Amino acid sequence: IRFRMQNRVSYIQADGEDNRYEAQIRRLRLRFDGYVGNPNFLYVIQLSFAPGDVGVIEEGDNINIIRDAAVIYRPNKNWSFIFGQTKLPGNRQRVNSSGALQLTDRTINNARFNIDRDFGFQAYYINEKKNQFSYNIKTAISTGEGRNWTKTSDDGVALTGKLELFPFGSFKNNGYYFEGDFAREKTPKLLLSGAFHQNNRAVRTQGQLGSELFAPKTIRSIFFDGLLKYNGWSFMTAYMQRHTNDLVAYNPIDLSEFNYVYGGYGLDYQLSYVFPTNYELIGRFSTQNVDQQIQTLVPNSKQYSLGVTKYIWEHAFKLQTELTYNTLNYFSSNNKNNWYLRFQIEMGI
Repeated sequence: IRFRMQNRVSYIQADGEDNRYEAQIRRLRLRFDGYVGNPNFLYVIQLSFAPGDVGVIEEGDNINIIRDAAVIYRPNKNWSFIFGQTKLPGNRQRVNSSGALQLTDRTINNARFNIDRDFGFQAYYINEKKNQFSYNIKTAISTGEGRNWTKTSDDGVALTGKLELFPFGSFKNNGYYFEGDFAREKTPKLLLSGAFHQNNRAVRTQGQLGSELFAPKTIRSIFFDGLLKYNGWSFMTAYMQRHTNDLVAYNPIDLSEFNYVYGGYGLDYQLSYVFPTNYELIGRFSTQNVDQQIQTLVPNSKQYSLGVTKYIWEHAFKLQTELTYNTLNYFSSNNKNNWYLRFQIEMGI
């Protein structure tokens, strides 16, 4: 039985708006995992209670308390078979727990292009070795509509495949599941991964996330990630892309109404160093370009972040300070510049 919480306060300055501050419980989670009867049959349950996790409750929607509820069959050290609701094997940063992040939130590209949680079947083949070339293969077949979705019956499925390569062997203490090298790898460790996701007849604007589309679309997503760690240094980079043949969906009753799939691509770069005192300096740069078809509706954007983290007990208890600057470049050339300063405490077990 575990818990974790993120308490934060932010000062925000956005073009065209009054300066303001926000103080909130960003995440509050309870997690239960173990096995029943036989150690080969495992379970994982994760519940969320913070307003930012549950979201605004609207008529006809489900309460989004359940994040994970999955049964896992692990016959040996190599194979895992999963049935239920949990994260899909998508981009590296999304697969990482939000409690394992160096900065207070994931990137703007993860927010727009990730494939998030879904209900279905997953199969993993794990072949990690300490100091020699290793690889993992991860696959999934899922509903495509995201967590706790019961609004519509489904006539399409989502297919996901991911390959992870470790040219110099596996990371210490599963270090590719957390940002920052506080494990201080004694030799360079590298992860290279790629994933492809096809969501057939998706009914939401971001696949597993977003509002309901006026017409279903088949959405394809591509992810490439790189992670390098050595002696306290960590460098990460990621490429994310979402595409469909026609992004715009029109209301069949009133053609003046429409919505759209959030298509485009983005790049992330993140560099950090953990000092022996367990203070860490982090810099991150992200750039996001929307698909040409929706350029008049959505701005291209860039994000610059600087952070200082103090690890008190690994990622489970840490103090984080972050300064982030965003630029929004609209098709009309009416650009906006926003920034925020944030302090956050992460605590969990």
